[in-house]
Amino acid sequence: MKTSTLSVILCFLAGIFVNAVSIDKRQSRGSLQQVTGWTPNPTNVGMYVYIPNNLASSPGLILAIHYCQGSAQAYYTGSPYAQLAEEYGFIVIYPNSPHSGSCWDVSSEATLTHNGGGDSNSIANMVGYAVSTWGVNSAKVYVTGSSSGAMMTNVLSATYPELFKAASVYSGVPAGCFVSSTNQVDAWNSTCALGDQIDTPAQWGNVVRAMYAGYSGARPKMLIWHGTADTTLYPQNYFETMKQWTNVFGYNYNAPESLQVNDPQSEYNTTTYGPNVVGVYAQGVGHTVPIHGTQDMEWFGFA
Repeated sequence: MKTSTLSVILCFLAGIFVNAVSIDKRQSRGSLQQVTGWTPNPTNVGMYVYIPNNLASSPGLILAIHYCQGSAQAYYTGSPYAQLAEEYGFIVIYPNSPHSGSCWDVSSEATLTHNGGGDSNSIANMVGYAVSTWGVNSAKVYVTGSSSGAMMTNVLSATYPELFKAASVYSGVPAGCFVSSTNQVDAWNSTCALGDQIDTPAQWGNVVRAMYAGYSGARPKMLIWHGTADTTLYPQNYFETMKQWTNVFGYNYNAPESLQVNDPQSEYNTTTYGPNVVGVYAQGVGHTVPIHGTQDMEWFGFA
């Protein structure tokens, strides 16, 4: 009799706990929420999440990565991904830089190496947390960012290719281009920024392959955006980035499949090498190219 009563009490308490967790998750929907206590987080990157009211079953995930002097909150308000999440039911994670100036470390050996312990490692670990905590479909994980966030998007695509299905890169530089010769964390690289780091497609491809030595699995398809009037990360970085990813996917950089003028809008020209590499070069656009949510939804397969 006592055992039966104890079992009833334990079941009742368990029910209260589960219900409390469910209520907490419902309350967190529809607004930006900070996530604390998640591990491992070697560089103390902040995590903020937007879980839509219209959450899909087995939802997708977009990592949306902010620019220098930005923040998770600023990218949340300044990008369309939260609104699009309500339409398509995916979750959005907004990482927050731990560095002064709020740039991302895309220069140190740690961040440019798979499981090296840098910022890229912390951000990659958010994916596993999202899968286990919110039931994210690991086959529907995507990454995007602007400026420094675009640099990190390229770095993540190189260092953790197994995690991402596709990437959309707004005004960045090739993965590894900002490397620090002194292994400095969060270093500025003027040679790269000015577009003076010019290499062959094979050399750029080797940089990606070295970031995750021995990896031979699937890689995220890459959509690269850049403006012709960018005076922060000069336009040559567009061409160097295209060299890099065309080589990684085995395309001939000098022989694109197609060039579409005034696509997706006037003065934007789209170069397609195949299903895995597409570039959009925006005439007269500076730093950064505005986020094109409709095209991102199509690229990520939500629309």
